[in-house]
Amino acid sequence: MFEQKPIQEVLTQLETEVLHGLTKETVEAHLLQFGPNVFEEKKPKTRLQMFLSQLRDPMIYILFAAVIVSVVLKEFSDAFIIVAVILLNATIGTIQESKAEKSLEALKKLSSPVALVRREGLPMEVPAADLVPGDIVLLEAGRIVPADLRLISTVNLKIEESALTGESVPVEKDADFVAAGDVALGDRINMAFLSTHVAYGRGEGIVVATGMKTEIGKIAQLINESIDEMTPLQRRLADLGKVLGILALGLCIALFALAVLQGRDLGEMLLTAISLAVAAIPEGLPAVVTIVLALGVQRMVKVHTIIRKLPAVETLGSVSIVCSDKTGTLTQNKMTVTRIYFDGQELSSDEAAYGPNKALLD
Repeated sequence: MFEQKPIQEVLTQLETEVLHGLTKETVEAHLLQFGPNVFEEKKPKTRLQMFLSQLRDPMIYILFAAVIVSVVLKEFSDAFIIVAVILLNATIGTIQESKAEKSLEALKKLSSPVALVRREGLPMEVPAADLVPGDIVLLEAGRIVPADLRLISTVNLKIEESALTGESVPVEKDADFVAAGDVALGDRINMAFLSTHVAYGRGEGIVVATGMKTEIGKIAQLINESIDEMTPLQRRLADLGKVLGILALGLCIALFALAVLQGRDLGEMLLTAISLAVAAIPEGLPAVVTIVLALGVQRMVKVHTIIRKLPAVETLGSVSIVCSDKTGTLTQNKMTVTRIYFDGQELSSDEAAYGPNKALLD
């Protein structure tokens, strides 16, 4: 919308001035009206909620049933072992999820930028969370754009927008451009968007959107509204739990019916049937799966990858093809020479950095 409006119209609408910026009173009023420049997040889970979420699994439900039956049959050692397995499974999952949440929180703190703004005629640095619509933001190479801006001046300004649009090269901006109608996000060359990086030049812009109303904020909203789906491993374990439950129940019914036909002691045969059904349940399977996934998480940690939930490791292992629309979205947007073939020899870039072939890398 703002990309279709001239600069003066935007200044008038947001009640601000280029050389003076907003006053302290106006900033406070806008903060009350628009809220802070932060993303809304789901209320974080407590440790107890994390722990209980680990128990929501058909296989675990069957194990709980096995515990009850074992207690009824006075097989207390079996009941203790099964309970220990359930607690181990839930504890490992809770510890991993808690570690991942702490790591993500640390990353958020590191990525929280400050903004250089002009308020009451003076340039000053303020936390990006305190920006409001109407603020005049000063941009220079190396800074992160702290909100969605309608640019009002640009001097050779180029902004790297791959995180938002997938465009692999910095986009050259022009504050004097006015869109004639609806244009794609990547073609709004008079706008700068939250979380993109200034690669070259300098400029100034008016804050037109903050927090969840920014383009990145709209993506964050979609993520918050997404529904957690079961991973392939979770689906297979759930199917296995259902099959084992049906087989165990069928075994109980079949043995009890056979006892009735043979005229055996019904109480004794009922206990026997239930005991066989409990014995058919692999109580060690959840613990083995959890331990294997935890080992996978530790291997991912060594390559600087954060895994929030254990089953995600198996999901990553199931991926055979990754489709990406543009270079730079999933990479560092850099091309580096690693091997050189010259004069009948194949050399690494390190080897070529010395000796007579050094000129190749210059």
